[in-house]
Amino acid sequence: MTDRPPKPVQTPAPPARASVIKPPRRQTPAEELDILIRARYPIIYVISWEEERVENCLRKIAESRKKKLLVWTLTQGIVKSGAEPQRSKSGSGNTSDPISALDAVIEQIEPAIYLFKDFHVFTTNERCNMTVIRRLRDVAHHVRDTYKSIVIVSPMMNIAPELSKDITVVDFGLPGPDEFSQLLDRIVEDVRDNPQIRINLEGESRERLLHAARGLTLKEAENVFAKTLVLDGKLDADDVSIVFSEKQQIIKKSGLLEYYEAQEELSHVAGLKNLKDWLTKRSIAFSDRASQFGLPSPKGILLLGVQGCGKSLCAKAVSGLWKLPLLRFDLGRMFSSLVGSSEENIRRAIQTAESIAPAILWIDEIDKALAGSTSGGGSDGGTASRVFGTLLTWLSEKTQPVFVIATANDISNLPPELMRKGRLDEIFFVDLPLDEERQEIFKIHLRRRGRRSSEFDLIELARLTEGFSGAEIEEAIVSALFDAFSRQVPLDTETIKASIAETVPLSKTMHEELSSLRSWAQGRARPASGVVARSPDESRRKIEL
Repeated sequence: MTDRPPKPVQTPAPPARASVIKPPRRQTPAEELDILIRARYPIIYVISWEEERVENCLRKIAESRKKKLLVWTLTQGIVKSGAEPQRSKSGSGNTSDPISALDAVIEQIEPAIYLFKDFHVFTTNERCNMTVIRRLRDVAHHVRDTYKSIVIVSPMMNIAPELSKDITVVDFGLPGPDEFSQLLDRIVEDVRDNPQIRINLEGESRERLLHAARGLTLKEAENVFAKTLVLDGKLDADDVSIVFSEKQQIIKKSGLLEYYEAQEELSHVAGLKNLKDWLTKRSIAFSDRASQFGLPSPKGILLLGVQGCGKSLCAKAVSGLWKLPLLRFDLGRMFSSLVGSSEENIRRAIQTAESIAPAILWIDEIDKALAGSTSGGGSDGGTASRVFGTLLTWLSEKTQPVFVIATANDISNLPPELMRKGRLDEIFFVDLPLDEERQEIFKIHLRRRGRRSSEFDLIELARLTEGFSGAEIEEAIVSALFDAFSRQVPLDTETIKASIAETVPLSKTMHEELSSLRSWAQGRARPASGVVARSPDESRRKIEL
């Protein structure tokens, strides 16, 4: 038997350093335009409200490719980019007519990029445009073998079916943080020597202002930054509210959403500890640091529970906590008598919300709006189902940072598809306030009306209002104020107690519905307060010992 050499001791390899796999970077609209022009796509249709921004982008591309950039408008005809406005020429040299302009593109020999502004009125599927559409198809065939490209810029997409195979669409989108940062640097540089203007844009202040400007065009952002300098002579994080006022104009012009100014704070909401903690942890979710850490933007929550317990108040308070604009989405306003208009309305409302993102979209009483979505379409031709389908698809696939807060009182009208994970982050059940929460509610409403809470017996008042909602407690205080004012006496505990005695809370009149709602919420929804309350007359199990 021969001795075998001992096996060498293998030292364990050092653990591999964890690497972060970055997702592939999406091409910017400017990069996509450059690629399409280099690939000699004949006609590119750019969707954008910012003609100047698109023209500047094309000018850089033209300079890098040693090409001319020529611009066409209905009033000027074809002119060199950057040329001073002048009266259009008359006679054979006039290119204001779209047919003449397309003929000039064919006759041009040198490499060039042609930017056609407001040409979308000639690309719609109408009989009067058939000559222009035919000529545009001829030009598309011609420029394929040349170093010429046609770019049509328009705020809306109007493409006749005949042109669908000849045109490539590029959604130019709104400016990003880098472009806003460059704009801000330019504005700061312009006013740096003015001693009357103070600039404080260090760290988070600059980030907050840039994030607030998201959703604006460069021209809108430049206007609102100039407005802040004129109003208060400074530029800092406190000017976020002025930026939001510019976004309010966008909402007003849409006519489909309502803009709410952030006047409520989370301290105005009594109790609801679990919900407050959840919202506070996500208050920095829209920052650059959160994105670099790998955190996605939160999608939304469903606040389900008893009427008058602060669901709508929470939606308003989140806007103040997160410093984001709050948009109220009235689904009832989406429905129209014209066929197809309801679906178009909800798509426009969603696009408006995304255009000013990051924002909070508040869908109040979604259960009433979606009550007919599961009825099979017998009464409204399936309009409610189609509107609901559009909303569900957007909730699942939205990429813009729009946080949805939906409130509901009746779970029987809520389709199960809405509550699937992935569409909303969490479902919170908002129950009747507990004893300590009722004391806090009394403190808040007495303080709002100029009274010192220490002068009232809050413990006794909270005991007498067991089963009351926050709205019912507020109404009891208001009623007591009327009684005290009519008798010309100061408000005291006894006056409020008398008002409480005259109030029949909803928990008594709708006892069965409330019990059913609580039964459904157990195990299906997260309690907003940490503990589920119980109606004062709710039956207790009797055990014989």
